[in-house]
Amino acid sequence: MTSRVLTLTLALPALTVAVCVGHSGAAQADNFTGVVELFTSQGCSSCPPADAELARMVKEGEVLALSYHVDYWNYLGWADTLSSAASTERQYGYASTLGRKNVYTPQAVINGRDHTNGADRAAIDTIVKSLAESGAGLTVELAASMDKDGLSISVGPGRGKADIVAVYFDDATQVKIERGENAGRTVSYHHSVRDMETVGMWDGAAVKLKLPSSVMSAHPGRGCAILLQMVSQDGSPGRILGATVIEPGKST
Repeated sequence: MTSRVLTLTLALPALTVAVCVGHSGAAQADNFTGVVELFTSQGCSSCPPADAELARMVKEGEVLALSYHVDYWNYLGWADTLSSAASTERQYGYASTLGRKNVYTPQAVINGRDHTNGADRAAIDTIVKSLAESGAGLTVELAASMDKDGLSISVGPGRGKADIVAVYFDDATQVKIERGENAGRTVSYHHSVRDMETVGMWDGAAVKLKLPSSVMSAHPGRGCAILLQMVSQDGSPGRILGATVIEPGKST
């Protein structure tokens, strides 16, 4: 089944994102080989295979895998229960960064640098490996921990400027789809992003941040991933330099 494509007819504002994500895979946070962001929709018949591939990536834990549910297919008869305008804006921002005239589902964006069909696991793995080998992988050390006093984030030294970005997500959600292209199917979604915020800035020098515990308590039961992401002058999201996660309920 082919990807569904929506041609861009106007520029939507891009969203700069700080990401907090729960991670249940086997790899340690500082060992991620890349970040895979899947743009998907419950109303797209081409998306369930990509959702299944993302679930496998989450389980394997080699990459930080996040799922963004867009809202532009909601008119087809089923309003995606996990969709948001913010997810759509983030995808449009990537379209600007990557020089594309359209957006589509299922789209996987890797390290903010390249993209492919989200159901094509071989292509995703090839891009992750190629970016890492060319020096465009996750090159800046990033660590985060949570204790009773709040959230601590540590960013190592490097080159360039970037936002310290937080993405809050649901670990796993099962949805029974009643209408639209996937009517009658029950689909399991993993690492579905529900909220995002920028929590700091980085100018290449090592930095440590301490945020209040309310940053996490405002999203009970959700995971939190921290991304170090470059942003263009027009606000479009760009290359991801580092990534780490805090598992739901974990503190030190």
